[in-house]
Amino acid sequence: MTSRDIPSRAWAELGLLSLIWGGSFLAIRTALDEIPVATSVAYRVGLAALVLWAYVLVRRLPLPRAPRIWGALLAMGLLNNVIPFSLMAWGQLHIETGLTSILNAGTAVFGVLAAALFLADESLTLRRAIGVGLGFFGVATAIGLENLANFDIRSMAQIAVVLGTMSYALAGVWARLRLQGLAPQVQAAGMLTGSSLVMIPVALWLDGPVVPQEASTILAVGYYAVIATAGAYLLYFRVLAMAGSGNTMLCTLMVAPVAILLGAVLRGEVLSPNVYAGFALLALGLALLDGRLLRRLRRGATPGP
Repeated sequence: MTSRDIPSRAWAELGLLSLIWGGSFLAIRTALDEIPVATSVAYRVGLAALVLWAYVLVRRLPLPRAPRIWGALLAMGLLNNVIPFSLMAWGQLHIETGLTSILNAGTAVFGVLAAALFLADESLTLRRAIGVGLGFFGVATAIGLENLANFDIRSMAQIAVVLGTMSYALAGVWARLRLQGLAPQVQAAGMLTGSSLVMIPVALWLDGPVVPQEASTILAVGYYAVIATAGAYLLYFRVLAMAGSGNTMLCTLMVAPVAILLGAVLRGEVLSPNVYAGFALLALGLALLDGRLLRRLRRGATPGP
């Protein structure tokens, strides 16, 4: 079977996810100025789980009853929340934001590779491989290629971020293999419940009870818990069902450029020429991954009868 194309609606929702998650870097880093990493993650998954369960109960969505499904949701919470949230939040304390964003974009690369290994309908074609490579290089160019020189394999923080991206990639595959048939809202609520069952005890054990006092911290926690987690995961599982796990990981390629644009719009930051070059490469990579533009060009080049 060939790799899956990305529907137009999925592209729109990928863009919205990128916009939401593009602001989460700033929100997480702001919160970490006052609260520890484990507590930050516990607030994120715990508050998001409460919001999503309220939504599920109001909508009266059917809940899974089989222990096998709840076990799969717990594993999804570990792969998609506990491991990457913790590793990447800790990494942000010790390495540059630009480098973190570049490494985070590697999720798309690992996602396509993991999907090709485990999912029959998401095979790795030459077009997809080139598209991912161009997209990743575009993100790196937009942020600044000089940041890549800062990568040091001996840096535990950088290794932590890379391991987090691998966990994200495996989570996409796990969801398609084990969580098919569940409503996206139930998938997200169940996953975050599993994450909360792990992170809340861990945070209390490591940090004790920590309540944020600064208004900026409270706003940051509210944003990344309610909007960038609860709301975003409703979109995430919808896109996953429409486009497949490898394609869903493309969102991480767009998060860093969105963050740069938000900085320009909201903070008046000036975009350098390398940012526009990076956007061009990223757009080309995404066009190759989508495939529709190439097909239209081929049809247009085919001589008529």
